Amino acid sequence: MIWETVRLALQAILRNALRSFLTVLGVVIGVAAVIAMVTIGQGSSDQVTASVASLGTNVLILRPGRAMMGPGARDDAPEFRLADAEALNALSAVAAAAPVSSSTLTAVYGNANATTLVTGTDTSYLDVLNWSVVRGRGFTDPEERSGAAACLIGETLRQKLFGNTDPTGESIRLRSVSCEVVGLLQVKGASTFGQDQDDTIIVPIRMLQRRVTGTTDVSSIRVALAPGVTTARGIREIEALMRERRRIGIGEDDDFSVTDMAEISSMLTGINNVLTGLLSAVAAVSLLVGGIGIMNIMLVSVTERTREIGIRLAVGAQARQVLMQFLIEAVVLSLIGGLIGILLGLALAYVAAQFMAIPFAPSLSVILLAFVFSAFVGVVFGFFPARSAARLDPIEALRYQ
Repeated sequence: MIWETVRLALQAILRNALRSFLTVLGVVIGVAAVIAMVTIGQGSSDQVTASVASLGTNVLILRPGRAMMGPGARDDAPEFRLADAEALNALSAVAAAAPVSSSTLTAVYGNANATTLVTGTDTSYLDVLNWSVVRGRGFTDPEERSGAAACLIGETLRQKLFGNTDPTGESIRLRSVSCEVVGLLQVKGASTFGQDQDDTIIVPIRMLQRRVTGTTDVSSIRVALAPGVTTARGIREIEALMRERRRIGIGEDDDFSVTDMAEISSMLTGINNVLTGLLSAVAAVSLLVGGIGIMNIMLVSVTERTREIGIRLAVGAQARQVLMQFLIEAVVLSLIGGLIGILLGLALAYVAAQFMAIPFAPSLSVILLAFVFSAFVGVVFGFFPARSAARLDPIEALRYQ
């Protein structure tokens, strides 16, 4: 008997295919929007996690100036010096400390040129960021101490200047300095804030200071904590050392900041999750609208089929069978809308992921939840029209024109 009821429900839906499609459109849009928003949000969270992981695990960043919103620091805070990084390397809580000084320059090779970020540092920088050289070699100690004109380049810059050829052994020009490419860096991809980490040049920091910037300033220091050292302990020891070196008295504020990359990751992920939740909630309103649309159309259907319902009741059909038929029609419409919405939502999320260069991370639990919820919408909003059909008086229904 249940299969006969399902058959009758499907026949009624197919008889009015266009109206049925327009009825489920609200459910399609609602489910697709929720699936797309959640999938894109999860991909963004995964991108943030991967980007922070690419900066190294258990990594701290020291900058001159007090911690503020944005990349800037206090103007009156003195810059770091190379000796500060050397002193940090002597701490038992520190595995490696790399001084960093950066400048945006134009790199020239033959007829090709590209504006890129040039970072002056030492070999511990690669250790801190868990970055490796895939072709060629890193800097030697004599090159670092003397500030030799040697450089490592990223894959993006390699493509811009050299195409697919091997860049090692070639020379590129940075202003008036001819710099030998000694190594090619491993591909890193985009950073947390969307920067291409492979569009870069790394040179010995003394070379950048002496031959490009003309200063001895160190703009930041990247610190990797030793294994087993907690972030709290590492920050405590680093702050104590830097306060001593920068002669900050008791009760005076620090003129430097220590940033924990794990905190940044957690903060960005939290913000992303909140935004995803809000957008998904807004998208879910479409499901409510779709449910109301189903209820309206089913009420119209009950009115149109009053004589049919009267005939069924007159020949012996039970009220619960009529109720089940109309309820199944509503549920089938919702499930069809849910399936189309899931496919459309996944397609939209995939296109967005490719466009935004984030991972495509569909969630099976969210897909199942959307499917179940679409069925729930059909049951809830289809029950009232179905009950109205089941309660029709057969005599009055047969008289209806």
